[in-house]
Amino acid sequence: MTFPLGSHTASPNPLDDARALGAGALQLTLGDPQSWKKPAFAVPSFREDAQAEGVAVFVHSPFVLNVASTNNRIRIPSRKLLQQHVDGAAEIGAQGVVVHGGHVTADDDPASGVANWRKCIDGLEIQVPILIENTAGGNHAMARHLDALARLWEQVAASDNAPNVGFCLDTCHAFAAGLSMETLVDDVLAITGRIDLVHLNDSQGGPGSGVDRHANLGEGLIPPEMLVEVVRAAGAPVILETPGGVEAHARDLEWLRARL
Repeated sequence: MTFPLGSHTASPNPLDDARALGAGALQLTLGDPQSWKKPAFAVPSFREDAQAEGVAVFVHSPFVLNVASTNNRIRIPSRKLLQQHVDGAAEIGAQGVVVHGGHVTADDDPASGVANWRKCIDGLEIQVPILIENTAGGNHAMARHLDALARLWEQVAASDNAPNVGFCLDTCHAFAAGLSMETLVDDVLAITGRIDLVHLNDSQGGPGSGVDRHANLGEGLIPPEMLVEVVRAAGAPVILETPGGVEAHARDLEWLRARL
């Protein structure tokens, strides 16, 4: 096993959690994930300490942004906020910025959402790769179903910035979206050609439920062997977004390491 394992953390200094877990990776937000405010992360020597300790750092962008939206009051601030988080991620030495695929409304042509994504990618100054994450629900989502992801990636691949756009695979989202867990990694790779990060989460919602409710590993509805196989097949850094803090994440990492 050559890929690092870690978890999302909301600690004032995220490295404290990584140290407590013996983790080789961590994910953090640079501010309030439910806010439109610009990043406000400021931990002295964080970049230097993370590099010295060999911890791979990933940033999750705010949940409010939706660059696919046809609403100018959402789409334009979303692009600005995403650029701010890419810049902030570069300052702390992060390896990627995770951003949800977003959605359009029932009254919109899904092609408009894909076109908005392309315009966003073309216009970004991408110092740190953005990693588009699959989502659990929504019939008009850009990255829930495989056919929608394929339409999105066709436009991503045509951008000059394509080398700086990767993919984050969330197991809970995939399961709740109704994707086949047995062929999940192969199906995604056939479209994107890459998986840069795995969000390893069990699911409280059933297959195809569209319910985005994470569960601790082995305590949800995803067959345990399928979770482990996704990790093996993807061969990418793994971040837990499971419930609880350090103690719960320590149990999840122990669960995973024992099976790997």
